Amino acid sequence: MENLYSYLAFIFSIILIIKLVFARQQNLPPSPFSIPIIGHLHLIKQPLHRGLETLSSKYGPIIYLRFGSRRALVVSSPSAVEECFTKNDLIFANRPQSMAGDHFTYNYTAPVWAPYGRIWRSLRRFAAAEIFSSNNLQKFFPLLEDEVRHLLRHLFKRSTCGNQELELKTSFSLLIVNFIMRVVAGKRGTAEEAADMEVPKKFLLEFKEIFFPSLSMNICDFFPILRLIGYKGIEKNFIRLQKMRDDYLQKLIDEVCLKKTSSSLTATSTRNMSLIETLLSLQESEPEFYSDDVLKSIILMMFIAGVETTTISLEWAMALLLNHPEALKKVKAEIDINVGSGRMLNDLDLHNLPYLRCVINETLRLYPPSPLLLPHSSSENCTVGGYHIPQGTMLIVNTSAMHRDPKVWEEPSKFKPERFEATFGEREGFKYIPFGMGRRACPGAAMAVRTVAFALGSLIQCFEWEKIGKEMDMSQNVGLSLSKAKPLVALCSPCQNMIELLSQL
Repeated sequence: MENLYSYLAFIFSIILIIKLVFARQQNLPPSPFSIPIIGHLHLIKQPLHRGLETLSSKYGPIIYLRFGSRRALVVSSPSAVEECFTKNDLIFANRPQSMAGDHFTYNYTAPVWAPYGRIWRSLRRFAAAEIFSSNNLQKFFPLLEDEVRHLLRHLFKRSTCGNQELELKTSFSLLIVNFIMRVVAGKRGTAEEAADMEVPKKFLLEFKEIFFPSLSMNICDFFPILRLIGYKGIEKNFIRLQKMRDDYLQKLIDEVCLKKTSSSLTATSTRNMSLIETLLSLQESEPEFYSDDVLKSIILMMFIAGVETTTISLEWAMALLLNHPEALKKVKAEIDINVGSGRMLNDLDLHNLPYLRCVINETLRLYPPSPLLLPHSSSENCTVGGYHIPQGTMLIVNTSAMHRDPKVWEEPSKFKPERFEATFGEREGFKYIPFGMGRRACPGAAMAVRTVAFALGSLIQCFEWEKIGKEMDMSQNVGLSLSKAKPLVALCSPCQNMIELLSQL
């Protein structure tokens, strides 16, 4: 037995020496001590972005980690991010493959996860021209306006009994889901008027169970042998979930096809086409590219990228304003001056509400929808910060750490919308990247900001808001994990000078 221990110690020492020598020769970025096989997984604490921030504070803004069989580069400084998304943008234009990607992205035809190349460029071009162009955002606005009016009408009816408690998550989720559903399929997800709130709540629960399990990497991605043995049935659950998603999306497409066939037998409709109708038309003209899988992958992108992140940002913005009543009063005063109480806020007014936009910018700085940007993967060897980065290294950008870095931001933990007033309308460079940068930046950023701004502005124009208790706890509201946090509840009552307009909705 003593000989066995001696052999093991000798082998371990050889592995360690080879690793240290090899790392020096390659000039890899700083890295904590790693354990053979598992690498640095033992050092990672939850939530992940804070665990990585702790490591970065000790080893620097560019660190090199190993998660099992995967190599990872973690960056958390504007200069490192700039180098990754300018000089090395093409090299980092791919996504790492994963078990979730294998099952949930329709053979990697989803715009967010497609490998860089012809298919991705075609999908990106479609998104830019047919979904997120200025003309299309203008066409979508009446749908958003209608859904916001629906929420205002619902709140006003409830307020006849006095101040009403509003669970922000549920109300905002219904607003965004119904808006995106109308953009995608031309119909609401819930009934126009639901007397029983349990009905829309049940719909939301089912919708989230289908579309919002994490797409992040799991333990099987770091130790492929676990996937081969079916560890904890993770892959079986993925297969089951993908079947549910595919059935849901196919049902939506079939409903639009049926409606399209019916309408073609009657008068031709002059209304704007839904996204599914646009995709079906393109499928008729270009069936070799717009396959059923591509159609479903694009619809999937709208649901996953468009719903939860926008809902969370809207909830954070309202919660921060309730925690900072002086900022809420400033937004209210800006709306009163530029819009008044004689009419409802509209799309054109948003350009005249710079402080409202500053509030949204500050919200996205403190609580970016994705504290860690979706991972990238290097397609070849490159250098970042003078360090050698091997091909196949996963790039992780810690946006949250960078947005709260005292070297970059003054009083970074404080909610100060005024910090954006001096640069309003200008880009903040690489120190502020809530929607990513480079080729893989989120194409729906303008739509998301516009949606949050109009919804938030309308709610502030029409209602008086008050927090319940001393302060709304934001400590657990991290990325998509907000859906697991305690619901945030606020009091609202109609503004006296808006009652007449609200009664006419």
